[in-house]
Amino acid sequence: MFDVQNLSSGYGDVQVLSDLTFGIGNEVLAVLGANGAGKTTLLKTLAKVLPLRAGALEWDGQQVTHTPAHELSNRGIAYVPQEGNVFPNLSVAENLSLGALVGTRPKDERLDEVYTLFPRLAERKDQRAGSLSGGEGQMLAVGRALMQDPKLLLLDEPSAGLSPLYVDTLFQTIAEAREKRGLAIILAEQNAKKTMEIADRVLVLSLGRMHLLEEAKSLSMKRLMQAYHI
Repeated sequence: MFDVQNLSSGYGDVQVLSDLTFGIGNEVLAVLGANGAGKTTLLKTLAKVLPLRAGALEWDGQQVTHTPAHELSNRGIAYVPQEGNVFPNLSVAENLSLGALVGTRPKDERLDEVYTLFPRLAERKDQRAGSLSGGEGQMLAVGRALMQDPKLLLLDEPSAGLSPLYVDTLFQTIAEAREKRGLAIILAEQNAKKTMEIADRVLVLSLGRMHLLEEAKSLSMKRLMQAYHI
């Protein structure tokens, strides 16, 4: 579905990612690695928030290397950044409605699905997004992305700063959304243990390069932790 060939990316004079090649189908691909490994840079590049320095991207059989970010949304790719992912002065319902600007199904139908996945959002639909807890805010960000009816969901460290209870709820909902909607998900995370519970494959980055790419079920936690300290 999404193919990445020889991708390189970075900021200014600093190259962060070098020569990454991988693909993703109907699965959860976990992107793991230590701080500074390049996880966030990779998702920003895939979402076209950050331009490629080299390489190519192919989505659903078509080249999207030079396709702008807003056009990727129209083609079924939704990106949830780690920070600044909700409109704080708008209500929960208004935030979700913005996600419905992309896609063709009736908004109410999609809204019902999101409220079923995240009952807490239904309870707070009239509340300002800026007054939500960290966990609720992440639920809202993921919910708004799901309102776009995406085929591919890019999630950048959704568990960052959340309590264990919210982490459990969020990961359970991500797995449920993937199963019910047939979503492909690229999930960049620091919480390796929790991520391994829902991942089909694992890509480990080290200093901007791919250290390994394996089926999650064949990768032990011991070997994974060793990869963090290359």
